[in-house]
Amino acid sequence: MVEIVPERCLIPHQAPPVFVLATPFPPDDKSIGYERGSSVSKDWFQAATAAASATAGYVLDHVEHLAHVKRDAPDRADKLRNLATRFAERAFRRPLSPELTAIVVDRAFADAPDLDTGLKRSLLFVLGSPRFLFREPGAAGDAFDTAARLAFGLWDSIPDEPLWQAAARNQLSTPDQIRRHAERMARDRRTQAKLRDFLLAWLRIDHGPELSKDKELHAGFSPEVAADLRTSLLMSLDDILGASGTETVADFRRLFLDDEVWLNGRLAPLYGATLPADAPFTRVRLDDGRRGGVLSHPYMMSVLSYTAATSPIHRGVFLARSVLGNVLKPPQEAVAPLAPEQHPDLTTRERVALQTSAVACQTCHTMINPLGFALEEFDAIGRHRVVERRGDTEKPIDASGSYLPREGPEASFTGVRELAAYLAASRDAQEAFVQSLFHALVKQPVRAWGPDTLETLRSGFAAGGFDIRRLAVDIMVMAAATPQFDVVQADGRPREQQP
Repeated sequence: MVEIVPERCLIPHQAPPVFVLATPFPPDDKSIGYERGSSVSKDWFQAATAAASATAGYVLDHVEHLAHVKRDAPDRADKLRNLATRFAERAFRRPLSPELTAIVVDRAFADAPDLDTGLKRSLLFVLGSPRFLFREPGAAGDAFDTAARLAFGLWDSIPDEPLWQAAARNQLSTPDQIRRHAERMARDRRTQAKLRDFLLAWLRIDHGPELSKDKELHAGFSPEVAADLRTSLLMSLDDILGASGTETVADFRRLFLDDEVWLNGRLAPLYGATLPADAPFTRVRLDDGRRGGVLSHPYMMSVLSYTAATSPIHRGVFLARSVLGNVLKPPQEAVAPLAPEQHPDLTTRERVALQTSAVACQTCHTMINPLGFALEEFDAIGRHRVVERRGDTEKPIDASGSYLPREGPEASFTGVRELAAYLAASRDAQEAFVQSLFHALVKQPVRAWGPDTLETLRSGFAAGGFDIRRLAVDIMVMAAATPQFDVVQADGRPREQQP
């Protein structure tokens, strides 16, 4: 099906051409929640080499534009050497020393049969150097390291010109100086995009899982509906983050407390809303305000369900791990869910309770099940319900649940609104979110910055109105302002320097 690209996906101004590298790389290890790049395999080295060759080829194909020189210009040699120097400086994220200039630029051009070959050799040397491939190969701990940490943390890119000039003038030496640049960078749409990607990873839907549902039970569900539901969730996240370049507070609590859903004409009839068939996406308050932000968004409820039935276990695991930051052991053995046909008289809640009643299951399921049960008022495609149909009978939904936090008394709630209100104020949820965002931006465990870092950031998060963008700034100020030799391990000892 062909559809017109919606206006919200377009940038209403011109942008310079950008070289997009198409070389596939092997995936980084994300086993502890963030990409670690902890090993260099043969496949990774081959991919890096191929990417360097493709990049150098693009530069040579566009060298007249990039170096601002014609092929027959008398100063072409100087212009290409200047390009090679600037390329190396940006790639290494710092000015070149005389010794490094002699290696990277002078030697490459001196032995080359022509200027183009000299430039290509220089580019390949730079792109294959550990100074480029690894973010912090040394322990200089100077202003240029600070600039690189800020740029990679907030943009996944190299420093821009204002940040480079600040480093050159040694104007990144205090937390206040670093904060001013971090706040400027946080208003850029690159930070907006990174925070959105983080939220998708936090929700564990960054890979866009395919959705399929039982056609008899959910006749209106289709691939187009699934795509629209994902778009609806993305629009909700963008709405919470606010437009880039503004001072809008990106309130973390709205992730749980929003009671409106973005719907278009295709989704509206499926979820009980009245919109024209060709209506564009608009915010709609569904089910008399019984929604709880992303927790009950139809896309999330669909992802965390089976094709024909809900899955309190999947929903509870998501809440326990991602939202509340608990560590759950994997089950000792894979257990297939009890088929509804085997127990036609039982509700989904009763069937899950029966399946996990063994003593060996209770270690984790005493936490998982009560969390997942609170979302049982939404079916396998996220429609609100008050009864569950079992054969020819209907049974009322029991959406009561509970959670025992790491500190304090057990909390009880019924339905998503009460659950959402609890999570929005939960210290466990706040800590988990802060830790996840720290990992996403810094690519290091938060405890490596000291035993009090997590609480310092969490309390600042609360004092700042739970502004996600401000939290990102606080994290990067803390990470960038900490010299590499001052970073400590979880046990309080200084972290060893990398060669």
